[in-house]
Amino acid sequence: MYGARFLSDADAVEDVVQAAFVSLWERLQAGGQVDQPKSYLYRTVHNRCIDEIRQRKPETQVSLGQLTYDVPDEESVDRSFLWARLWTSIDALPPKRREILLLSKRDGLSQAEIAARLGISESTVHNQLTKALQTLRSGVDPVFFKIFLW
Repeated sequence: MYGARFLSDADAVEDVVQAAFVSLWERLQAGGQVDQPKSYLYRTVHNRCIDEIRQRKPETQVSLGQLTYDVPDEESVDRSFLWARLWTSIDALPPKRREILLLSKRDGLSQAEIAARLGISESTVHNQLTKALQTLRSGVDPVFFKIFLW
């Protein structure tokens, strides 16, 4: 579940996701138009999770260098901040690079499958994926990157 990447509390995630669907429904009922409902829902969940984290404990922000391999349960809010920071970095990638990264890491597609799906060469997929990972590695503590990512 996408919201669980940010929040460790399943009830809070459920509330956020439900609120996102209600927001979409209300927008459509009011005559608004949503060209890409799936993208709208992902962005709404992302933003509401960040808001939820900020409202809970703003004093719990930690630097990435303070993260250790074994994160106790009571520090799950801190871990949520780190995940939020990572996903914010992913969201800041150029659109095509982000899409390639997510198809590879989130959806588990091979470089050949991504190339076929997007109508680009495998070398382009490889290059864009390499650049995306380099960007993320430079902005995230290497220990966090290695343990929690790839």
